[in-house]
Amino acid sequence: MILSAGLSPAWQQILVFDNYRHGEVNRAKQAHWVASGKVFNAGLAAHHLGGPSLTLATVGGPPLEQISKEFDSLGLKYRWVETQAATRVCTTVIERDSGIITELVEEGRPVTGEELDRFVEAYTEEAARAKVAVLIGSFPAGTPDDFYSRLIERTSCPTIIDARCEPLLLALRHKPLLVKPNREELGHTVGRVLDDDDDLVAAMKEINSRGAQWVLISDGPRPAWLTSGAETFRLHPPEIDNIVNAIACGDAMAGGIAWAVRDGRDMLEAVKFGIAAACDNLTQLLPCRLDFGRVEETAHRVLFEKVS
Repeated sequence: MILSAGLSPAWQQILVFDNYRHGEVNRAKQAHWVASGKVFNAGLAAHHLGGPSLTLATVGGPPLEQISKEFDSLGLKYRWVETQAATRVCTTVIERDSGIITELVEEGRPVTGEELDRFVEAYTEEAARAKVAVLIGSFPAGTPDDFYSRLIERTSCPTIIDARCEPLLLALRHKPLLVKPNREELGHTVGRVLDDDDDLVAAMKEINSRGAQWVLISDGPRPAWLTSGAETFRLHPPEIDNIVNAIACGDAMAGGIAWAVRDGRDMLEAVKFGIAAACDNLTQLLPCRLDFGRVEETAHRVLFEKVS
């Protein structure tokens, strides 16, 4: 089982406009409500690639019923830790004429100490059955920075962490298999601007030296970088022409890598598969509704080079 766990899910509205005029009344051509946020998206990706998977998240308020109905309709397995605070609501605005995508994000609402304790208990039970665990997303206000560290010390399977700053740094002592902040997040984590690729690789190696077995940095359509303590790779995603929605590509990548690790692939091949999952996500309106055949075919077109 692939376990996707996190504290910042969302109930997401996606609005599509032929054109969008700021400061005026705009009428959407399409409107969709979907479960989203990093933890949901990674779980959705793993499920659509063939799983088996389980999504563990804090969920509460009016969105709980709609989120559960969607997961049930898609056949996803899930476990919710119900919260007093309602799950946040976010909005994606897609402008077809310009190709601009705007994300309106509500910050995660605080969870209580008792709710966090119940999450740790649920995670401990599910992680004992998992083959790969994905810890993903930011923390609601008031969550202690060592929360992912508490989880990973209860995890015996390979772990992928998508986080930044102190929550990431504190988890590194447990030697996660892979960490994958983006370039900006890595800069915030090490406390400096990463002006060029040499700076980037040096910062990645610093994270390796602190415990991460592998570090992956994606940068949109530009090459991704992958480092271990001994190796550095640059990976080139194929060009995608029919871009529909760029939201959740990093989450699709996390779910894709988790699927490939569970499948027994080495890290380089797993990252190629994850990049292909992100490419497939670009072509879909709804997040992380991936197609295994397309992802597998695209993975063969991800080029890489070893960098000395």
